[in-house]
Amino acid sequence: MSVAMNTVAVIDYGMGNLRSVCKALEHVAPAARVLLTADPDALVRADRVVFPGQGAIGGCIAELDRLSLRAAVLQVMDTKPFLGICLGLQALFDFSEEGGGTRGLGVLPGRVALFPREQMHDAISGQVLKVPHMGWNQAHQVAGHPLWRGIAQDARFYFVHSYYADAGDRGQVMAVTEYGIRFTSAAGRENIFAVQFHPEKSQQAGLRLLENFMSWDGTT
Repeated sequence: MSVAMNTVAVIDYGMGNLRSVCKALEHVAPAARVLLTADPDALVRADRVVFPGQGAIGGCIAELDRLSLRAAVLQVMDTKPFLGICLGLQALFDFSEEGGGTRGLGVLPGRVALFPREQMHDAISGQVLKVPHMGWNQAHQVAGHPLWRGIAQDARFYFVHSYYADAGDRGQVMAVTEYGIRFTSAAGRENIFAVQFHPEKSQQAGLRLLENFMSWDGTT
């Protein structure tokens, strides 16, 4: 099967709101081919790759291995513009506390931890904050990046997660968010960019980020 120019492959491992991601990409880049696939060869042939997902990290990693996708995912992260969304961010780190402990893909140094309930209070009002973190919150950009183009500082995005990323390399943090604690809400290096929030659910700012990704050449 041939792959057209500017094909974006969305990794289909059976978890998350995959159709919404595909529809959002089709909206921002109507001339591109959006391919929802679990075929490792299709990932390698695509021009850019999106790794979305919701749910448990253990199931995510297990499905990547069951579908023989791990090697292809690691390969494209070395060579192509790559966007991780939600679980697609968390899976890039070394380790997650979820499920008693799960090894991630180890692409970015750091860990993923459960929000500490004893610290889940609003800094201003003192109100108890619920876990999961669900709803709109600000992403404070701490590093310039082509995917932030046209997106205001502290723009609001939609989050749904109980575990947060703690990047081990501060130079790879692209944005932080406050929710009881400060956590990494966007991270990346070279051709990799990943976000904890859901751009496909984040209206104008989210669609602009996806549009920027579809024209990004993988350099910063």
